[in-house]
Amino acid sequence: MAAVHPTAELGFGKGTNELYNKARGEYQPQVLSHLRKAVKSSDPLTIVEIGCGTGLFTRALLAHEEWKNDIHSYRAIDPSEGMRETFAKYTTMDDRVVLTAGTFADTSVESGLADLVVIAQALHWCLDHESAAAEFARILKPGGVLAIVWVHEGRDKAPWLDQFRMRVERDEGDAPHTRSGLWRQLYKTPAYTQAFTPPEETVLPYIVPNTQEGVIERGLSSSRVAVLSDEQKQEFVRDAEAILKRGEGRVWIEEEKGIFEHPHRAEIIVSSRL
Repeated sequence: MAAVHPTAELGFGKGTNELYNKARGEYQPQVLSHLRKAVKSSDPLTIVEIGCGTGLFTRALLAHEEWKNDIHSYRAIDPSEGMRETFAKYTTMDDRVVLTAGTFADTSVESGLADLVVIAQALHWCLDHESAAAEFARILKPGGVLAIVWVHEGRDKAPWLDQFRMRVERDEGDAPHTRSGLWRQLYKTPAYTQAFTPPEETVLPYIVPNTQEGVIERGLSSSRVAVLSDEQKQEFVRDAEAILKRGEGRVWIEEEKGIFEHPHRAEIIVSSRL
């Protein structure tokens, strides 16, 4: 079995991730606060982030008031050279942060090292849940926390957003996606059930101010759109502009500036290493 899905390998390849880094929203402070409460240890923490991408989650955690003074070391891992290149460009590196190549099933992290293993917006790319669960269990300390973090657009809150997401998804082919729920197979594997407490799930809704340009860039940053031809991308932009021009159910924040509500929700699933 391939270590990385072909769509991720192509869509997140070298030189393709500037837009992803620009268009994807910041992780909300309340999400990071929730995670800090889940990690009970008060000792200096060792964190392993798998699928770190361009560093959006990493930067948010390192800067958060409840985290920044408690982190001893931070291992940031991603299989994509392009993602790691962008991570290094935009993430303030200090002697706590080590950026390396790796996958869910092969992190090259020492056994029993981590107080927290976190995967933000990436577990849907996992191709072997049993091997991944075994790796998470191997690198976590007893009592350490496994956290899966998702940021979803609140398509059920606004018709325009549901229409936009349907347009993004039209070109997805066989690319994995979060809404299928296949990533939840992780919690049914023997490697998980034998080593972890049952998962506890929390959902935090919130609103992001956005513009038409920002929403379209968000769509273009999707791996399934990034692999399209220039002509297909132009067609996507035209369709997205038409959806946003109609703006069904749009709630304005500052209409004269083109700023409107972009509904989101964060989903956080945590469990502890036995």
